[in-house]
Amino acid sequence: MTSGAAAGRYARALFDVATKERVDVEKVQSDLQQFVSLFAQHPVLAHTLGNPAIPASKKKAVAQALVERAGGGLSPIVGKLMLLLAERDRLALLPDIARIYGERVMDHLNVIRGEVTTAMELTPDKLRALEQGLQQATGRKVILESKVDPSIIGGIITRLGSTVYDGSVTTQLQKSRRSLVDANQ
Repeated sequence: MTSGAAAGRYARALFDVATKERVDVEKVQSDLQQFVSLFAQHPVLAHTLGNPAIPASKKKAVAQALVERAGGGLSPIVGKLMLLLAERDRLALLPDIARIYGERVMDHLNVIRGEVTTAMELTPDKLRALEQGLQQATGRKVILESKVDPSIIGGIITRLGSTVYDGSVTTQLQKSRRSLVDANQ
């Protein structure tokens, strides 16, 4: 099984347990992300826990110490997951598990992330208005990240999931050029 498939299985199982036990799925996501951030901030720790030469029992002891240090604010199911991953020498999967789990939470909450690209910076009011318009069109809450790309000349390119809406001036000019070339042949 590939590491991506394994991470997906752990993420699905964690989500299923969280919903079955009526645990706040967003709190679980936050707790997972804290561990991912901890490993990102301390590469030596991440390297040590991902090193196959170090016995799983030692990794479990380190994971146990991290879980205890996190204290009572940590979701018990995240603590159990950390210990399980350490025991099975799978802590390296944690960033992928957190990412996949986050996607499941977004889907569960009926939220879709997107990206909007414009030639000039959008004002916060215009970005909010665009999010609301897309929310009405999709029936889901939309959270957009705004990017600026002057090469599109004008207009807007919006990506929601795998769907792209390209209303850029550059694309319209390319289509017009193709039409003219095709008409002259």
